Amino acid sequence: MTATTSRTATTDDGVRLHVEVDDGPSPTVVLVHGFTARLGEFDLQRQSLGGRARVVLYDQRGHGASRRGRVRRATIEQLGHDLGSVLDQVVPAGPVVVLGHSMGGMTIMALARQRPELFGPRIVGAFLLATSSGGLVEAGPVGLVLRAARRLHLLTLLLLWLRLWAPLLERLRRRGTDWGRRYYRHSLFGTDDAEPQAVAQVQALLEETPLTVVAAFYRTLLDHDEHASLVAMADIPVTLLVGDSDRLTPVHHSRRMAEALPDAELIVVPGAGHSVNITRREVVDGALLRLLDRVRQADAA
Repeated sequence: MTATTSRTATTDDGVRLHVEVDDGPSPTVVLVHGFTARLGEFDLQRQSLGGRARVVLYDQRGHGASRRGRVRRATIEQLGHDLGSVLDQVVPAGPVVVLGHSMGGMTIMALARQRPELFGPRIVGAFLLATSSGGLVEAGPVGLVLRAARRLHLLTLLLLWLRLWAPLLERLRRRGTDWGRRYYRHSLFGTDDAEPQAVAQVQALLEETPLTVVAAFYRTLLDHDEHASLVAMADIPVTLLVGDSDRLTPVHHSRRMAEALPDAELIVVPGAGHSVNITRREVVDGALLRLLDRVRQADAA
């Protein structure tokens, strides 16, 4: 049976992050969850990795059991530094494979720009799952509204207004509603992977995060652009995986990253949405185990 320990990592600005470690052989796999989730979103992958690798999971700042920190630090830039702190304090030696879902993938890209020297000597593999290197919400009605708000210099004001109202909205918030379930069904699931149990599970997981945290991170998700950082991953095994019905980080985002990483394995999952690691466990876990094989083969070579 795999032994699990809980730890705390402290970031460069003093925020305490909740970390869990499952014992296992080398390499260490660090799982980085997405926006409004927590480390529990990787429960299935954690089971599949049991006994195959050492596993490190942590709650990003403001999520799960981790502390929030200052609002102005709710940025992907800071999340990259946070991941670096987790590696320095929890995985100070040995090879590491990083997997990031959605905002977790963006966190890995931010770290690649900040500390490219880690990729190769320490970070020997990367799995970018249903994520984007930039240009989120460029298309559709929402993209039109955001472009207009930027042109009129109203975006900052709108986001500030949202942050100011977030505490009141949080007090009035009702969780587990039918409306919320329909929203998550539309946004996070694809054409044929929305089993009622999975939708309810994802809704319960994501609704744990307070609206004050949600509002604090909106700006950084809209401004995110880390495409140039992908060059740091060019010499290590990389897997890109996305559902072909992903509405939040559509397929063209992964294809664009694949153009910058021509040796990466690109997997497009038919019928799957953004919560592909939950609804298509066999595909995601299989791809992760193949990445570990590639890492071990490269090390042997």
